Amino acid sequence: MTEPLTPVTAAPTAAAPTAVRPPLPVKMVIAGGFGVGKTTTVGSISEIEPLTTEAAITEVAAGVDDLTHTPAKTTTTVAMDFGCVTIDPTLKLYLFGTPGQERFGFMWDDIVEGAVGGLVVVDTRRLDDCYAAVDYFEHKGIPFAVAVNAFDGKVEHSLEDVRWALDVSEGVPVLVFDARERGSVRDALLVVLEQALARTEG
Repeated sequence: MTEPLTPVTAAPTAAAPTAVRPPLPVKMVIAGGFGVGKTTTVGSISEIEPLTTEAAITEVAAGVDDLTHTPAKTTTTVAMDFGCVTIDPTLKLYLFGTPGQERFGFMWDDIVEGAVGGLVVVDTRRLDDCYAAVDYFEHKGIPFAVAVNAFDGKVEHSLEDVRWALDVSEGVPVLVFDARERGSVRDALLVVLEQALARTEG
């Protein structure tokens, strides 16, 4: 009597790996006047070594740029700052910081092209320096938020006073943040993302 045949079964195989999509790249601009903390903002949150185009402030430039409130500043951005941060597995922000001086304004269109929104960094001791950035985003119709940098942990004016002085609408968020703190910068960037998303859904 012969033994019954045992059915042959295929050897178990590992499950096919699920394709993982790379995070969606999103461009955002960090803007504002001279010495307000744009380079610091990018550097605080970037997950890569930020690319900066810092040049030494010469005696000629010092005579043009107001160093009253930033006497220790020895360099300035002459083209742009660049960094990036992964917000979550689906989204990666590419951050482009603009130069603050008006004489470098001709580069703004190239830097801002394709951006979903902007964070306008403000020093309340020198609000006049930020008018150009606010006007630029308003004129281009790009969503933005105004972020008051808390130098030495404090601001000189209330947020309502800042809103009034900059003449921004109620639809533009005005907030306080610390450009040196990663978590604070992240929260400010998320506000801009919310503005951009609301504009898209609207």
